[in-house]
Formats: sequence, C-alpha cells, structure tokens
Amino acid sequence: MNQQLTVTKRNGRKETIDLEKIHRVITWAAEGLNNVSVSQVEIKSHIQFYDGITTSDIHETIIKSAADLISEESPDYQYLAARLAVFHLRKKAYGQYEPPTLYNHVSKLVDSGKYDKHLLEDYTQQELNQIDEFIVHKRDLDFSYAAVKQLEGKYFVQNRVTKEIYESAQFLYILVAACLFAKYPKETRLDYIKRFYDAVSTFKISLPTPIMSGVRTPTRQFSSCVLIECDDSLDSINATSSSIVRYVSQRAGIGINAGRIRALGSEIRGGEAFHTGCIPFYKYFQTAVKCCSQGGVRGGAATVFYPIWHGEVQSLMVLKNNRGVEENRVRHMDYGVQINKTMYSRLVKGSNISLFSPSDVPGLYDAFFEDQDKFEQLYTQYEADPSIKRETVKALDLFSLLMQERASTGRIYVQNVDHCNTHSPFDPSVAPIRQSNLCLEIALPTKPLNNVEDDSGEIALCTLSAFNLGAIESLDDFEELSDLVVRALDALLDYQDYPLPAAYKSTMNRRTLGVGVINYAYYLAKNGVRYSDGSANGLTHKTFEAIQYYLLKASVKLAKEQGACPSFNETRYAQGILPIDTYKKDIDLICDEELHYDWETLREEIKTHGLRNSTLTALMPSETSSQISNATNGIEPPRGFVSVKASKDGILKQVVPEYQTLKNNYELLWSIPQNDGYLHLVGIMQKFVDQAISANTNYDPAAHISGKVPMKLLLKDLLTAYKYGVKTLYYHNTRDGASDNQGAEVVVKEDEDCEGGGCKI
Repeated sequence: MNQQLTVTKRNGRKETIDLEKIHRVITWAAEGLNNVSVSQVEIKSHIQFYDGITTSDIHETIIKSAADLISEESPDYQYLAARLAVFHLRKKAYGQYEPPTLYNHVSKLVDSGKYDKHLLEDYTQQELNQIDEFIVHKRDLDFSYAAVKQLEGKYFVQNRVTKEIYESAQFLYILVAACLFAKYPKETRLDYIKRFYDAVSTFKISLPTPIMSGVRTPTRQFSSCVLIECDDSLDSINATSSSIVRYVSQRAGIGINAGRIRALGSEIRGGEAFHTGCIPFYKYFQTAVKCCSQGGVRGGAATVFYPIWHGEVQSLMVLKNNRGVEENRVRHMDYGVQINKTMYSRLVKGSNISLFSPSDVPGLYDAFFEDQDKFEQLYTQYEADPSIKRETVKALDLFSLLMQERASTGRIYVQNVDHCNTHSPFDPSVAPIRQSNLCLEIALPTKPLNNVEDDSGEIALCTLSAFNLGAIESLDDFEELSDLVVRALDALLDYQDYPLPAAYKSTMNRRTLGVGVINYAYYLAKNGVRYSDGSANGLTHKTFEAIQYYLLKASVKLAKEQGACPSFNETRYAQGILPIDTYKKDIDLICDEELHYDWETLREEIKTHGLRNSTLTALMPSETSSQISNATNGIEPPRGFVSVKASKDGILKQVVPEYQTLKNNYELLWSIPQNDGYLHLVGIMQKFVDQAISANTNYDPAAHISGKVPMKLLLKDLLTAYKYGVKTLYYHNTRDGASDNQGAEVVVKEDEDCEGGGCKI
C-alpha cells in the first residue's frame, strides 16, 4: 500500500496516515478474543483507504471491516468490531477515549439542555462523585457490535440532525439508576443506585427503549405501551385520535379498542341517517398514528381491536391485505381479532356465527369481556330475535378468512378475551380487560374517552423491563433482581409526566408493571432442553413460577413500605386469588411439575398488606433491547446461528450466545417441525404470567406436499393455543426459503413497530 496517503484531521489539517497507530488500536480491540486476526481487519480496511480520508472515516472503515468478518466460525469479531466502535463513539462524544468525571459530564449536559436539570438539584457534587465510583467503564467492552450500533442509533442522547453523540453506555446506565431512585431516602438511595446499575450494566436486567433513550433527559414519558378505548360517538372518536397523537409523539406503542363502533348501515339518531361504518374512522386513527416519527427513535405504530362477531368483521379482516383499493383498505396499522369460547365452540361444532352491530345488541359487547355465561345467553337470545339485523356466516368460513389473512399479512393477531379475563389479576366485573396493545402482551382495564382533558375515561399504561435468563446462575437470583426492578419501575411511575389526565389517574390507581424475559432460547440450550419435545416443560414451569413468585413478593414488600396501589380492591389478589388458582387446567396434562414456593404464606401476605402493583409480568418480543445484552430475543427460537438484522442503522450481524460450545443444543426455528411444543411452553408460562405473552406461530410451506400450509393445521394450532390458556397470538411467520438454510446467516428485518420492545424493550 502507498504509505504516502494523507489523512484529514478533525481540525482540517492533513498529515500522513499513521498505520502503526491504527495497528495499535486494532490490536487493543482484539485482546483476549478468540479466532480473530488483526492483519485480516487491517487488509480489509487498507483496501478502502483513499488520499485525504478523514480520521472519522478511517475509524468507520476499520469498524465495518471487522464487522464484515463476523461469522459462525469467528463470532468474536462481533466484540472486536464493538470495541472499535466504542473507541470511535467515545472520541466523538468526549474528544478522547477516557470519559470525563460524572459530575463534569452531568453539569455540561444539564447546561446544554440535554439532561434533566433535576440531576443537579437532587444530588450534590459529593454524591455524584460517590456515584462516579460505582461506574465500571470497561463494561463497554462487553457489548457486541449489534449492541453498540443499537445504542448509537436509538439510545444515546444525541443530536439526531447533526449526528453528535453526547454520552457512552455506562453513563446511560448509571444516570437511569440515579433518576429512578432520586426520591428514595438519602441513607439508602446510593445503595439502590449501585445495585440497580450493576444489574443493568451486566445485562441481568434489560430495559426498554423509552427508558434507555429517555430517562435522564427533559422528556419524561417512558411507558412502552398505551391502551386507548374508543366509544361509539364522535366525541370519543375525536378524543381517541387526539390521545393517539399525544402518545405516539412520546415514543409509546398504541393499542386502540374500536370494537364499540357501530357497523356500516346502522341507524343514527333514530334512523335520521345511516352509519358510514368502521373503515373511515380506522383511516382517521391511522393518520393520527403516522403523523409523528417518535423523534427518530422509532415510527408510530398501533393495533386496532374488534370482536369476531362484529357486523363488519369480514371487511375488517381484509383491511391489511394487498388486494382491493385505498378506499376499502387501511394497511398501515395492525389488527387484533377478539374471540371467546362461544365462537370457538361454533367452529368445533361446524355451526354458524351471527354478526351484529354492537349498537343493535344492548349489553352484548360488555358481556363479551365481563361474563362469559351472560354473553352466551345474550348472544343466543339476540340470534333468536328476528327484529335484530344480523348476518349469518359459517363459523368455518369466518375462521378460515381470519387464518388466511393472518397467514398472508403475518400481522392479524388473536386475542382470547375470555382467557384475558378469567385468568387475570383484575376482577372482570369491575375492571374487565377489553383490549391489548400492538405486541399483544399487555392486558389492562380501559374505559372509553369522551374528552382528552378529563379523567372520566381510562387510558392504560404499562412500563416494561425484562430479566435476562442467560445471565442468572440460580432461580434464587430472581429475588434480588425482582426487588430492584419493581422498585425502579414503580418509582418511574411517579417520576414520569402524563400528557393526559385519564392516563395519570389510571396509572396512579393501578401502578401496572410488565416484567418479561429475554434469552429464553439460550437458556434452553444451556440447560440441554428443547422447544419441540416436551423436555423444557419442567424447567419452564419452575423458572416462571420463580419469576412470578419473587415479583409478587417484591411488590408486597413495597406495599408494606409505601402502601398498596389505590385500586388494589379491583384485583383478584385482593380476594386472595392468585394466578396459580385460575390457569387453564389442561396445562396439567402436559406438565406435572409441582409448585416449589410457599404460595400460601404469600397469599396471606397479599391479602393483609396488598400489592404496590396490580400487574407484574408480561412477555414482550424485545427484538432490539435483546441485542444490547447479546441475547436471543424474548422467548423465540433463533432463525439461524448468525442473524443479519437489517435496521435503519445498517446491517447488524449477531451470533447466538456460546455458539461454539452449544451449537448442537440450539433448536433453530425452522428445524422445529410443528408449533405444538412451543405453544405448550407458552401455555406453561401463561400459568404464571399475569398479563399476556407475545407468542408467534411459524410455518414452512416446503414441509407440506402441496407446498402450502393446510388450513386444517392453522385452525388446529389456533385451537391448541386456546386449549392451553394462551391469551394472545402475535406474528404469523412463514418461511420464504430465501437464503434461510439452517445455521446460515439469516436476514431479519428489525421490527420497527414493536420490538418488544411498539413496545420497545
């Protein structure tokens, strides 16, 4: 290579490229890593150098060269590339590799308006110096390349126009901890800050996007998921749309319950006019969802919910497909179809389903969620009444349309509303669950809005986090981690702002949290069990029992200190009823694992002291945040040993944890022959999870003689999920066969709508 190439320094001065300096940086980044070659990175980099190249371009060229070498055979290049990227980002943020002191860093960013001024009001310089001693900046070197790129693209405080970066990861973690525990007593808060910082910076606890990108900044809205219910009136429809805009602009994913809106042709004002139907109003909601880009962190997204017996259901089910014209399609939202036992029974018996406008059948819509026996009685009563307008369709035809649209778009979701209410933390007679969110794991009470400025309605918020199953050594680890995560998220409820009174009132009354998991696939591989053959059933039962038990225990402890949530009386917990009492008993047929914790003592404690939080668990996708921990996402099996995730931050390669040791233990997605084993595991998890689970179904057309997935199989899986108490079904994934060989590099488009974490976690 020509040694006379010049480099352009940051100040504009040109000088000869110092290859030795570049060699030293790459050598430093390669220290302690296996099967990486400094010279290979140098060769790939040097080919791309040109005369006058900037120092920044040199850094980025070296980083890309290392990242391109990430493979199954040499997974440690993901750490070499990450260290080079950390070096580069610190130089951009601080002008040097070594970070400044915490006090100087916070002072500078508060002065520039990037950090919340309360950090200097709540903490003295001496306290910030003490907190500075907790920070272990070398933990930055434990990130994978995908993690650093996600931090850079989504989480670091920055100027998204000029691309200036203002911080590095350990400052992010410590300041999240400092913000969340700022109002704790001075004698205890530093201890909590240290323990929480250690848990998140060593990847034991995973934080959602709104918290990682927002806590420490002047923007104070960190709930990942927002549920808004719409009534059948123009005032409510307008209030719903306005609420969507408020929350989409502040990084939240939206669930919209539009099931009350009357069907096309229904009477208005006693027959003075007829109704235009749901579709124009869905278009209105879609415009509200897409009007804000969430500050560049992610695009706005929502899922709209309606019952399968709605008069317009056959038109609503096709709204997302590529056929039809703009007038009869609303493609830029997702949809959740709500089903219950009555509807499934019609399918199994081969009988018909009657479709009604909710406005024509008084009490039916509310009973659909609140009381399944009453719904059955009213439904058959209205079917027998010839004066009520209805359409009759074969149950098989309606369910087949649902599954056809679910298969063709991948994003028509299912909510089993009876399971959401019979196996719920809430008493459905006073606080029914009438919807979920766009990731299908939040199940919270809502009430329709009629005015955005009052609190007569109820907007449900859920604040998320997750345990990294791959980082725990013993199930007893969940005791300490549960105490930390419950305290931190509960404190966040008081720390954040609320754009709407209905959201504030609901959150203060219910104080709902949703703690999930990441790295489940690695956890199974590490323990030598599999998705498909039942071998993971016992381990899964023990693990999720421990998680729910210790989270409940932590919330009781917090209730003793700070009081139970004001609406605790609207929960089943107040009646002494726990998730272990209301789960679908069919689970016992596939898992005979005993309970291992003292639930009876906990039951009495809850009845005596209450809970600080109405809900504690929800299993979210965690597509992006799992990358921060170099973990497999949520509960899903990986598609390949190396995933190549295409995001707006570029192509990111990530190798499954401990690939070289555990290669034969991993069960890859398309090697799993059917969904039964996976759905059984989700049902076992659901036994303990008090909200819902983002569970997917997966199909390989090539596995079938016709090259098509049989409708009979789709319906069988839907019924299997229902049989074992699964509350919701999220994506329907179909293998397209393109470069998707087992173990190969698999391209996965990042889920912008709901990475876990619309619910970015």
